[in-house]
Amino acid sequence: MDRANHYESAFEAYLQANKICYVAVDEQRRSSLGGEPVKSLDFIIYGENGLRFVVDIKGRKFPSGPPEKPRRVWECWSTVADIDGLERWAQISGPSFQGLLVFVYQLDESIEFDSRIPDLWNFRNHRYLARAVLVNDYRASMRVRSPKWGTVDLPGKVFRSLVRPLAEFLELPEFLESPEPDEWN
Repeated sequence: MDRANHYESAFEAYLQANKICYVAVDEQRRSSLGGEPVKSLDFIIYGENGLRFVVDIKGRKFPSGPPEKPRRVWECWSTVADIDGLERWAQISGPSFQGLLVFVYQLDESIEFDSRIPDLWNFRNHRYLARAVLVNDYRASMRVRSPKWGTVDLPGKVFRSLVRPLAEFLELPEFLESPEPDEWN
């Protein structure tokens, strides 16, 4: 975890507020598995009912793009190294662990959401929304975004079919009562 990264700090505040057991991983040194460098993960989450996740945070803004021409697109790109690393961490951590990409969106002030939406929270005068997808599901449908930069993403329709509120993965009780926003679909 990089505490200078406001997305990761906001996510940690979310975990604390929801009393979720976690370990924030120190990213100051490059990790290695089997003698090979591997992208560090951001968090290890120990959920209820034996749920275990290795987590990589993807911070994005919504809407994206310049303020004069905002794009109302839920960006879901990652790097191949992030996907590979997260899968390796999940595998080495044991059969009860799953890799989870968590997209933490910083919402523009102009975006209105029902306050009962799961995983919507405030942190340091900004609003955030968390959505997650299992890394194995992401890998199965990812497409190359930029070969030069080693980035991948999901087509919008596929992303919407796979992504879920983080609260659902963590089996938080309030998820059962909260509606999804119309804008999300």
